[in-house]
Amino acid sequence: MNKKAKNALMQWDPFQLGEEAYELESNDVVLALQKIDDPTELARVIQKVYEQSFEIWIPFENCVEMAYRLIAIKFEAKSII
Repeated sequence: MNKKAKNALMQWDPFQLGEEAYELESNDVVLALQKIDDPTELARVIQKVYEQSFEIWIPFENCVEMAYRLIAIKFEAKSII
């Protein structure tokens, strides 16, 4: 699950900097994903993590969309186990 979630975050590329630019941020979000099941709460974490690192604001709607994708990955992995 972690690898798939991290790949989704790396491919997201919200600032068009290339996938390699988000290594630390994707790690932080994947750690948060392990504890969070609420998409709104996860979206806040995503927005905060990326904004702190890059000092660029991401629209909350974009973060919510990614949060739903990540939570879907998480629940898909849980149903496989």
